[in-house]
Amino acid sequence: MVSRLIQVDDFDLVIFGATGDLARRKILPGLFRRHAAGQFPEAARIIGAARSEMDDAGFRAEVRAAIAEFDPTRADAPELPSFLERLSYVAIDAKGDTGWQALGARMRPGVVQAFYFSVAPSLFGELAERLARFGIAGPDARIVVEKPFGRDLASARALNATLARHFDERQIYRIDHYLGKETVQNLMAVRFANMLFEPLWNAHYIDHVQITVAETVGVAGRGAYYDQSGAMRDMVQNHLMQLVCLIAMEPPYHFDPDAVRDEKLKVIRALEPVPTTDIVRGQYAASGETPGYRTDAENEASRTESFVALKLRIANWRWQGVPFYLRTGKRLRARTSEISVVFREPPHSIFDEAGDPRTNELVIRLQPNEGMNLKVNIKEPGPGGMRLVQVPLDMSFAEALGAEGKDMPDAYERLITDVIRGNQTLFMRGDEVEAAWAWADPVIAAWEDATARPEPYDPGTSGPDEALGLMHRDGRRWREIKA
Repeated sequence: MVSRLIQVDDFDLVIFGATGDLARRKILPGLFRRHAAGQFPEAARIIGAARSEMDDAGFRAEVRAAIAEFDPTRADAPELPSFLERLSYVAIDAKGDTGWQALGARMRPGVVQAFYFSVAPSLFGELAERLARFGIAGPDARIVVEKPFGRDLASARALNATLARHFDERQIYRIDHYLGKETVQNLMAVRFANMLFEPLWNAHYIDHVQITVAETVGVAGRGAYYDQSGAMRDMVQNHLMQLVCLIAMEPPYHFDPDAVRDEKLKVIRALEPVPTTDIVRGQYAASGETPGYRTDAENEASRTESFVALKLRIANWRWQGVPFYLRTGKRLRARTSEISVVFREPPHSIFDEAGDPRTNELVIRLQPNEGMNLKVNIKEPGPGGMRLVQVPLDMSFAEALGAEGKDMPDAYERLITDVIRGNQTLFMRGDEVEAAWAWADPVIAAWEDATARPEPYDPGTSGPDEALGLMHRDGRRWREIKA
């Protein structure tokens, strides 16, 4: 299988916060990989912008060091010198007037202009206002906005209004890197490009859906931020919500940005309120030499959750009666992200002596080892009669696609090239963000008004026992968390 590499148009990409962690760890190494793949035209340029005083040579040295640290296999790649030649740097004051004229002088007319806001959300409005006031952003310029996009409905609306004063909605790209994952996009292809699944994708045939995003790391190093956020704001309201939308949405009339986002918005608006009995909050405890959450967050009185599990219901015909179970947490047993679509049992089993057939299950693995796994029942080999056994029809992208599967673009690589192309399909629209906060706000408010602390759980486990009970009382079980 040979993939088609489609070169993007000529562009000037400005990265605000170019010396920060996200730029060094993800954005700049990702851009280098796209450069090495031959996806950028020769004249395309990348301009770093941050508070630090340095010249172009100093910035190039920093980028070389970042690639050596975060993509060491490419540290000596022959394409690196030509990539570094694309780079330049402007010292800029996001809250003042210093550096903006110098930035404007670097921008070329007639090419795609993109501005990546890899900065704190409090600076989004400042950057947008100055890009407009100094005449740097043209009428077709694009801005990329990182999460968190607000911390509640009111702040999200205020931020949308601030950006809307200077940019049209078609120019605003609210990035959620989960939507850039190959498997997440393949979820749409599996549903809407194969007749096999879509007729079964409803309450008549699906028993329930599980979504798990588990991490082994704690919050040390970013505890101050995380303690003001928690798992609900940091993961559920955005990443997991997007996965729910892609699983539950109706087929759009066309694979078009607004058509896809219209259908996602309908899912969010159809979410039923979540009673407190259907939510479990957890916080990892200390264990041996592993510090607990409160130590990592430097707040011994913290009631912020590092784990959350909840049951969602979608009030529409397709999903009536089908629960969606979501869980995410820090310091869990393994780092894994997956979606499990569990089908109903056959209405009648004809194999009385073979044991009851297990339910079919489609597992979509987002990380690690991206791929899909469909569990089906077959006859156990051998002459011993009709005994059933469940086997997986397994597709690992790395194995199925050969060398291409092992070197798939990172989510940021794919999303940034979509920005250059002007394709908003995998980016959140303003009304979509606000609808997600409108659903999440009552849940968060109920926690903040309560006096109960999150349930403690030991590091290296699947979370608090109460989360297991969330499914056990429904006669179901979580899938085991394993790498």
